[in-house]
Amino acid sequence: MNAPELKIEAAIREGTPYPRGATWNGHGVNFALYSANATKVELCLFDTDGRESARIVLPEYRDETWHGYVPEIGPGQVYGYRVHGPWQPEQGLRFNPNKLVMDPYARAHVGELRWDPAVFSYPLDDPAKDLAFDERDSAPFVPKCVVVDPNFAWEREAKRPHVPWDRTIVYETHVKGYTKLHPSVAEGERGTYPGLSHPDVVGYIKSLGVTAVELLPVHTFVNDSFLLERGLTNYWGYNSIGFFAPDPRYAADAARTLQEFKEMVARFHDAGLEVIIDVVYNHTADGNELGPTLSFKGIDNPSYYRLLPDNKRYYINDTGTGNTLNLSHPVVIQLVCDSLRYWAQEMHVDGFRFDLGTILAREPSGFDTHNGFMKAVMQDPVLAKVKLIAEPWDCGPGGYQVGAFPPGWAEWNDKFRDTVRDYWRGEATAAALAPRLCGSPDLFHHRGRQPWASVNFLTAHDGFTLHDLVTYNDKHNEANGEENRDGHSDNRSWNHGAEGETDDEGINGLRERQIKNLMGTLLLSQGTPMILAGDEFGRTQQGNNNAYAQDNEISWVHWSLDERAKRLIEFTRRLTGLRHQYPILRRVRWLTGAWDEELEVRDVTWIDASGEPMKQEQWDDATIRCFGMLLDGRARETGIRRRGELATLLIVFNSWQDVVKFRLPTANGASTWQLRMDSNMAEEPPADARFEAGDEYEVTGRSLLLFQLA
Repeated sequence: MNAPELKIEAAIREGTPYPRGATWNGHGVNFALYSANATKVELCLFDTDGRESARIVLPEYRDETWHGYVPEIGPGQVYGYRVHGPWQPEQGLRFNPNKLVMDPYARAHVGELRWDPAVFSYPLDDPAKDLAFDERDSAPFVPKCVVVDPNFAWEREAKRPHVPWDRTIVYETHVKGYTKLHPSVAEGERGTYPGLSHPDVVGYIKSLGVTAVELLPVHTFVNDSFLLERGLTNYWGYNSIGFFAPDPRYAADAARTLQEFKEMVARFHDAGLEVIIDVVYNHTADGNELGPTLSFKGIDNPSYYRLLPDNKRYYINDTGTGNTLNLSHPVVIQLVCDSLRYWAQEMHVDGFRFDLGTILAREPSGFDTHNGFMKAVMQDPVLAKVKLIAEPWDCGPGGYQVGAFPPGWAEWNDKFRDTVRDYWRGEATAAALAPRLCGSPDLFHHRGRQPWASVNFLTAHDGFTLHDLVTYNDKHNEANGEENRDGHSDNRSWNHGAEGETDDEGINGLRERQIKNLMGTLLLSQGTPMILAGDEFGRTQQGNNNAYAQDNEISWVHWSLDERAKRLIEFTRRLTGLRHQYPILRRVRWLTGAWDEELEVRDVTWIDASGEPMKQEQWDDATIRCFGMLLDGRARETGIRRRGELATLLIVFNSWQDVVKFRLPTANGASTWQLRMDSNMAEEPPADARFEAGDEYEVTGRSLLLFQLA
């Protein structure tokens, strides 16, 4: 492989090792790349036709970082690196300067990965496999990095929302899928950052009463070769290769990817909505020893990845994807923290959801929330101001850690999901449901954590939609090309009498009510609720519970809404309105049910159908399907010994198949209850829907009600 003619090497200056990445100062660009084990680093510059126009040896090596300053180049310059060093796979060293590698700190990328054999550091047909060395140039087939101008007119952005945790309602969606079929968005902007920030789209999301939009991964990622061979793509995006750059596939104009993303964030902020992004700092698209050489593997493999200590040829695979980022290494900790700060400060992102979050606190000895990464994040003044949400599990040993993250973190709570699903299909008891309604204190009530630490959800991108949860008993993933073997089989779903869509009015009516019951339980429970986009109107994926590769109408949101869909949207809006109206539904103090001697009040009382407090034998009775949750507004709201001044509410749950006559209790010396919500009603209850204590209200089979003490 011959280097192109070098035209500008004489002008190269030493530059500095910090900041890492490519930094433009108005006159030229400083390049800095960490590699503790490399022997030489070449910077490759590319022209507008994609040809390598110059190859420059970075002249300085300091603090294990190779660096140099190139004058008279600037934003738009395309570049990559060739890193020299030992080829010793048995020792974990996989340097191959024939492979162009991407800068881990690149702020923008151009081009797509083409799965040519040249992107691998070994000949695919060699019997020695990854021990053999490949001399083909990978540059024509890999994405490349782009120098950026970070300037953006943020002064036009409204003040960042900074929504308190207890007022947060998260709305999870996908940049492309949400607007790909949206009629208000221009054809060329559908499925893009500008499409998602269209006024009609932002206005609709705002109207739902949610406070934060959580986006599936937007970091640059690649499509797996096995998916492309099936005619599929990596739709969800959990295969990152760059932690600082928004993926250009979601841009209307790829050259303006950075600006389009910032503009999108600004428009959400103008509407008072926060932006949370799903981040994948647990692995990369480099894969295992048989994977391609795209970035980290060819830069400093043993620093960036966890390798088997007794055989460094192979990778530790706690992620199930082939490799695991080495978050025990200080430079990897710095990389991730720099990335988080960049997105928070430069991109104005308000929070992060960490995919397979257990990896972040995993050390060789196991899960440890006092590890280096957690300490770095917890003391960081920038990251202390953003929302941090963990997916608290991975597939490694001891990987399930729900409730174990430190103060300041929120966590996805799958126990809430499973228990609520089971309750409404008649498979979970009142005793099982009660702690989930209270924010799961059995999991999160320690170290001063508050109920908001439990991110309650019933559906997410991974699994059934809410509509499909009440429409299918079994997954239907045939479109994924794996003969329906992929995806979870334990969905805790119920089709209510027919598998899939039906014309049976009775079944459809019950399904609609069950959607309302599930959505109501989510939004009336203590904790932080998360809604999957489209669940508010019954979006379907046709029974596919693992649509990770379906970049098509299976996953895209359809906006042709019938009357049923419109009813569900209005019901969701009423629920979020009630949650915002009544702070008692989103307390920062844990509900205990204990009698407060000083204030002579009990914060929560569990009521049976006769209107009396539930006794232990009723909690132990698995046949009890109807009960009430009485929230007393006089209970102290904080640690200060002072009576609360909140509304008193009664929530009634009935998962029994038939009507239950529920006697309304006396509370606070008052006797009149105003009906605020009944999932069996098509409309909002009328203003005169008032009932006296002692009245029997006929609670429809499988329904949910909310009363306010007048």
